Amino acid sequence: MSTSRGLTVLLIDDERPALDELSYLLSRDDRVGEVLTCDSATEALRLLHETAIGAVFLDIEMPGLTGLELAQVLSRFRTPPPIVFVTAHEAHAVEAFDLRAVDYVLKPVRAERLAEAVRRVVEGSESRAGNHDEQVPVELGGVTRFINRSDITHVEAQGDYARLHTATGSHLLRTPLSTLEEEWGPAGFVRIHRSLLVSLAHVAELRMDSGRCSVLIGGPDGTELGVSRRHTRALRDLLLKRAGSS
Repeated sequence: MSTSRGLTVLLIDDERPALDELSYLLSRDDRVGEVLTCDSATEALRLLHETAIGAVFLDIEMPGLTGLELAQVLSRFRTPPPIVFVTAHEAHAVEAFDLRAVDYVLKPVRAERLAEAVRRVVEGSESRAGNHDEQVPVELGGVTRFINRSDITHVEAQGDYARLHTATGSHLLRTPLSTLEEEWGPAGFVRIHRSLLVSLAHVAELRMDSGRCSVLIGGPDGTELGVSRRHTRALRDLLLKRAGSS
């Protein structure tokens, strides 16, 4: 997390000299408040469950879980921490950014380069905290339009595409539903069926009828969508939690 004292950073590297050097460099950065260190993915996971971490800086080549494998685990956290890879190996950069790494820093690490990575982490955190409404580009007849993600009520899978539904129409996006589920989860989009995502903000009613569940989108004259048995309980819990916190 980032507090008035600065960013809390977790460093993970199985080589003590590298760990000590990175810790020293980061501790000199005014934007960093606390630096925690560990030499294994197992210890890192323990710390991540016990402590609010603002960013993770990790090596790739480590015994046990590699840095890439640990990043895959972290990506499944409800709120994944920003990740910066610090490694001597250029070859893994594509995999790293596929895992949505904030940055990829090569060893030997220069202080200026590490400071740039911290800047990217801090700016990314501020952007998320601002909860800005993302604009989604869609194409229609050779024209690219931009729609607000907050206007999207639900998303329907159509092969490798996704159809975005709003109150005024629908738009085809060349992105698989699984990718949107991962990217838009923090914005309140949840899966209710293998082919449907719904925006919790647009759910007006949760209906149960003879053991079957559905949601009403957009009010009395809106759209009713079926919820699979597999997702019914999780959806109900999410909606109740959302209502309780509003």
